[in-house]
Amino acid sequence: MRRALPPLRALLGAARPPRLPARRGMRGPLAGRSGHSALSVLPSFGFLFDIDGVLVRGRTPIPAARTAFQKLVNSQGQFLVPVVFVTNAGDCLRQKKADQLSHLLGVPISQDQVMMSHSPLRMFKSYHEKCVLVSGQGPLLDIAQDLGFCQPITIDTLREKRPLLDAVDHDRRPNVLSPSAVELPKIEAVVLFGEPVRWETSLQLIIDVLLTSGYPGNPYGQENYPHIPVLACNMDLMWVAEAQSPRFGHGTFMVCLENIYKKITGKELKYEALMGKPSRLTYQYAEHLIRAQALQRSWEQPIQTLYAVGDNLMTDVYGANLYNRYLQESSRTGSKPRLQAKASAGRAPALLPQAHEPGLSWQNELAPAAAARCRSVLVCTGVYSPHGEVALPTRDSITENVFHGHRDFTFDPGLVEPDHIVPDVDAAVDLVFQLENFAPH
Repeated sequence: MRRALPPLRALLGAARPPRLPARRGMRGPLAGRSGHSALSVLPSFGFLFDIDGVLVRGRTPIPAARTAFQKLVNSQGQFLVPVVFVTNAGDCLRQKKADQLSHLLGVPISQDQVMMSHSPLRMFKSYHEKCVLVSGQGPLLDIAQDLGFCQPITIDTLREKRPLLDAVDHDRRPNVLSPSAVELPKIEAVVLFGEPVRWETSLQLIIDVLLTSGYPGNPYGQENYPHIPVLACNMDLMWVAEAQSPRFGHGTFMVCLENIYKKITGKELKYEALMGKPSRLTYQYAEHLIRAQALQRSWEQPIQTLYAVGDNLMTDVYGANLYNRYLQESSRTGSKPRLQAKASAGRAPALLPQAHEPGLSWQNELAPAAAARCRSVLVCTGVYSPHGEVALPTRDSITENVFHGHRDFTFDPGLVEPDHIVPDVDAAVDLVFQLENFAPH
């Protein structure tokens, strides 16, 4: 039985809680700064902002968000530092999310500042010409085509073409029970954008595709292993909306899919790639977008530090710390090793020879990581709240039994310890400006 800890408000006391003690490799009360002694007017850092739980709760804006972003732009509405919004949402196009953020924050946001969980799929060009089954909600075909996929097919379309496969809801069963004669191309991969609406339909049809090697409607075959590639975006087990408790996320749907597949076959469902936070692929892509902004603004000073501001220990904090570890290891070895996008990112060695990494032509599309560090900043307005009865996890209090991360990521207590804890995103901006001695005006 684990030792019970007091709530975070008892541990931290003040309404504006201090950050945790500095972790190894950090220096004193302003650990994380890039070594500035004089005030800086050009940024050597960038922000990676989560959205749900940091800027909004469901559709309700968090009051501190608009205040924070007034500090990040000049009188012409231009950003003073590079900013990327890194969300695990995947139910809309980048431009729509940018428009929503512009309205919410009162500052102009471009789609180039928005990174959805599925954004790195642009680099997986080896799949773009193939027929892929896409699962999720929102304008799925528009999203898939915007990412470069030429032959996407949705769960709804597959159900229409193979009406006998969806049998859980008796009211949706076809009246005429005759096999469909409609020809379908072989489905060569499954792309999971996010949680669907009708889970039972999506689970059934995805399993059908996997167990028939892309020919749903055919009998299941025991020889269909390893199955066709599965690429998944957004591993969040839960996310925060207007409800008092977190809601099921796409990670919960993935748990269902994995367990159904294993129960039927006795084998593990394998992912060709996992993306979205906390994957390192996502953070390297976000760093690429940060550097592109700095280049566009002719900021010549290198971006040394990334500050990832989020509300979820198992997603935002874990991911930022994992990427920071990657950057530190790269610095020690003197080179930037190739990132592995495959699902075994947590349990297998971080690096594989290129010849053994199928479908990784995407690496030619992305510049190597260049930042020196990535710092995690935890806000208390979302999944994690100081007003809850759940204490902040520590190395002694948290075990793998309560790890909410994805199955294929190794549990490491050190990766869920935030570098800084602040009440909200406005306090996060103030803290970073102080750490960086940044005085843009």
